[in-house]
Amino acid sequence: MTSDDLRAGQARMGYSYTSAAAALGVSKATYADWATGKSRTTGQAVAISRTVALACAALEAGLPPIGRETTNKILATYSI
Repeated sequence: MTSDDLRAGQARMGYSYTSAAAALGVSKATYADWATGKSRTTGQAVAISRTVALACAALEAGLPPIGRETTNKILATYSI
């Protein structure tokens, strides 16, 4: 995932920097680093991890955070 991909997803979801950061559970400053592709402290390039890319995909798909309630629903749905 590139910073352009991240910003495009943010736009599709109608998120501001603040709401996108909150949805991903990170600070606004961290999100800004990802969105610009550069560290605000070092100026070095910042890579967006696969974990963040997957979290963004889950948000766009409307998936809820995984927790006990979600896990129980999945188990019940698939009779596991």
